[in-house]
Formats: sequence, C-alpha cells, structure tokens
Amino acid sequence: MTISVLLVDDQMLVREGIKSLLNLSDFIKVVAEANDGSQVLEQLSLHKIDIILLDMSMPKVNGIQTLKLLQENNITIPAIILTTFDDHQLVLQGLTNGAKGYLLKDVSLDTLCNSIQTVFDGHTLVQPAITERLVAGVKNQSNDLSSTSASFIYQDNQVELSKKEMEVVRLMACGYSNKEISEALFKSEGTIKNHVSNILSKFGVRDRTRAVLAAIEIGILK
Repeated sequence: MTISVLLVDDQMLVREGIKSLLNLSDFIKVVAEANDGSQVLEQLSLHKIDIILLDMSMPKVNGIQTLKLLQENNITIPAIILTTFDDHQLVLQGLTNGAKGYLLKDVSLDTLCNSIQTVFDGHTLVQPAITERLVAGVKNQSNDLSSTSASFIYQDNQVELSKKEMEVVRLMACGYSNKEISEALFKSEGTIKNHVSNILSKFGVRDRTRAVLAAIEIGILK
C-alpha cells in the first residue's frame, strides 16, 4: 500500500528536495503540495491524503495555526511537523494541537520514511534527538526529591505523583525501558510497568512520549 503525503512548506526548493527523496521510496508518494496552511484544506478536498508533512515556520499560516485549523474542521489526518526548530515549547505546542510526530529536517531519508510509516500505523513519534535536547538536564538534576507526593496542575487538572512515579518519569525521559528502570530502581519489571501505567493515566495520555512532554510542561523535567 502506498502512503499518500501532503507536503506543506513555504520554500519551493525544500519541497522539491523532500518530494524527490520521498518519491524514491517504494511505499510513500507526495501527491499534493501547499505553500502554507491556508492551502491545506483545498488540497485535502482535491486529494486522498494519508499523512501531512508540515513545516513550522511559514509566513501566512504557520504550522501551529494549521494544526488548529485541522482540529476546527474535524480533520483527523495525522500531521508530522518537519522543521529546523527544536525548541521544546514548539514541540509541546505542536503535540498539544494534534501533531502526531515532530522531526528535524536534518533526518535521514530512512528515518523520515520510517517515521511516516510509524505515524500512519497510529503511533506518536518525536525524533530521539529532540527528546534528548529537551531532557538534556534530567540526569544533572538533584536527586533530593521530597519523600511525599507532589501535586501539579496539568491542562487544568490536578495531577498528584508519588516520589517513585517522579523517579520513573525522569528515567522514562532518559529513554530507559521498563526493564532498565526496574534495574535502576531495584524494583520488579511488573512494578515499573504499573508505575508507567499510573503515570499515563494521571496525565491522561496514551504513550510515554506524551507523558515525558507533560512532565516537562509542569516542571518536573527542566
């Protein structure tokens, strides 16, 4: 099956380069283009689109505004932000407004193609290099956590995390698997799995990436 892509970028040379590369793939084809978000709805009405590749910085209607426009029109086609910016606030804004992926333009073709497939399959993806930058200071933060739970406000809801859950989310941010976290905290893998499930439930998110971003937003991770 071929994945049909709408490419949204205000720079023609960039669009041509990305399109040429993606069209080398056996399973991805750029079938439509737009200069900015103002043309997206028209292109979606003209073509069957599976994935939207979306630049962040555009002069007329930028990436965040485009994501909001898609939400306002109840369009659920997954969008991946493909940009030169790795500012953590932009990552948060993008995912908060419905983006399913966030990649930098210096990714390899294989990474871009695999990311498109991942999002097409229903998953959320944030390029590891971005996550690493977002949580670069995590390992350097003080381990002097309160022995009691801590309360935070996230998306207008009260979220209470235990000391152990805060330790787990910090290690999640560093990219550790449940098994690695269990070894680091001297707990069973089943216990860590329960902690991760509780963290996702408390934040009201479906995956570890969004949980880490939520922890960054409320200040657990700087």
